[in-house]
Amino acid sequence: MHPHLYAFGAILCWASLPAATGNALDGLSIPELLFFSFVPAALYLVAQEAVLRRSFRIPVPSLRVSLLGIAGIFGYHWVYYLALAHAPIVEGAILATTWSFWIVVISSVLHFRGVRISTIGLAALGMYGAYLVISGGRGLSFDAAYGVGYAYALSCGLIWSGFSVALSRLRPEEDYMPAFTVYAACISTGMFAAHVLGAGDYILPSSSSLLAAVYLGLVPLGLSFTLWNRAIVRGNMAVIGYLSYLTPPLAVLLVAVVRQVPVSVYALAGLACILVAAVLGRRQMSA
Repeated sequence: MHPHLYAFGAILCWASLPAATGNALDGLSIPELLFFSFVPAALYLVAQEAVLRRSFRIPVPSLRVSLLGIAGIFGYHWVYYLALAHAPIVEGAILATTWSFWIVVISSVLHFRGVRISTIGLAALGMYGAYLVISGGRGLSFDAAYGVGYAYALSCGLIWSGFSVALSRLRPEEDYMPAFTVYAACISTGMFAAHVLGAGDYILPSSSSLLAAVYLGLVPLGLSFTLWNRAIVRGNMAVIGYLSYLTPPLAVLLVAVVRQVPVSVYALAGLACILVAAVLGRRQMSA
């Protein structure tokens, strides 16, 4: 199969993350969602490594890289689930995509060893897009009831961009994603155990919520990494990089269809600003 088809497959997996998260949150608490998504993800990736390497041993990173992986993989998804639990799903999903231009901004500062006017402009454009999403065209009088959720969603962008840039600069020789996911599954198991003990008589969630959580683990957190790895090993990274910008609009489309949630013109305009900032920044870096 063509490498760019692998990339598109990974993009479709990631695009389904907000809709599946919304379905899972209908019947699961955050500790339950973390447990029922990360454990299947870890089992999937460990089994995949066993097939590919013919061994159940997975590459284990150093303490510093392990802490980075925990912050990036577990931290991002924990905050992401919190964001969609406390904010409208479309707006929360869009704000989480601010990682796309923050990666460019952070990389630009490191690459040029300073802050350029163009970098400030890109950051301003991206944040204006976030402002449009949050305000919904109501100026500064946006709905403060969702303030915490919006803050979580914006934090997602900073967490994932920081993780991505830091990991790329470390240039690890092995694929540590299975180890990062196992760490996240262990932490999630601890949180889930505390949740169950605190609840007293624990009632198993509905099958539909559990299926949504397991889907999150197997597809956006599991299969997507396999497809993406095959894409970047065999494909043209410039093309793949631009293909990745299809993720946010496809995610919004899937949310609108699956969750039957209306998408405002301001949310779409904000999404456009965020993506334009990311694309322009990428062109600046490659110039």
